[in-house]
Amino acid sequence: MSVISVKGLTKSFGENQVLRQVDLSLAEGEFLTIFGPNGAGKTTLIKIISTLTKASQGEVTVLGHDVAQKSDLIRRHIGMIGHHTFLYDDLTAEENLFFYGRLYEVAELKKKIESSLEEVGLAHRHKDQVRGFSRGMQQRLAIARAMLHDPPILLLDEPYTGLDQNAAYILTSWLERLRKQNRTTIMVTHNIERGLQLADRVVIIHSGKIRYAVQSNIPNLTAFKEIYQKTVEGRQKNDVR
Repeated sequence: MSVISVKGLTKSFGENQVLRQVDLSLAEGEFLTIFGPNGAGKTTLIKIISTLTKASQGEVTVLGHDVAQKSDLIRRHIGMIGHHTFLYDDLTAEENLFFYGRLYEVAELKKKIESSLEEVGLAHRHKDQVRGFSRGMQQRLAIARAMLHDPPILLLDEPYTGLDQNAAYILTSWLERLRKQNRTTIMVTHNIERGLQLADRVVIIHSGKIRYAVQSNIPNLTAFKEIYQKTVEGRQKNDVR
């Protein structure tokens, strides 16, 4: 059984068809990186898998459960990290984790929060409001939030947005560590170098369709940049929207 299965997925907003007959399947422990230009449908795909948006047509299952029918159950098995951190600025780092921990009914929550803050290097700032954190610190706290309930599935939507070089390196190190724990992961990113570094599989989405996919023998950075450019430019010339 696939951990994540997408069949014939279509999503429309009015007359604008954002996703068009997308098929995708991930096995346990796979790391898929999704590339594509702005407006390609990448974030919409992540939102549908995470139960935040409903599909117009098609079937999407997570751990064998239909996302449209078992959204509450599915959310308990997903950790979401994006360019929006889903943190509350007026709460401290510790208070943010307490809030989310209670939502997910995390056992031994206080102990879990202490260890999580220690792991992301924020234990010394546990009583500080998030509004005073740098972008990199907020993203590290967002990782702690997403992993607090130990989810088997990670969905990453542009997690590198706004990070400086050091913060991006810390994030990559964390994702490499989580990848070794047999978690099933989908990452949407414009950062080709980081995306290729982490991926077991790669796809390019453009104009709502998967235009390129590779699972083994992923091209190196130079070759993939050329493939990406040709794929995107070709679709821009040929697609009728």
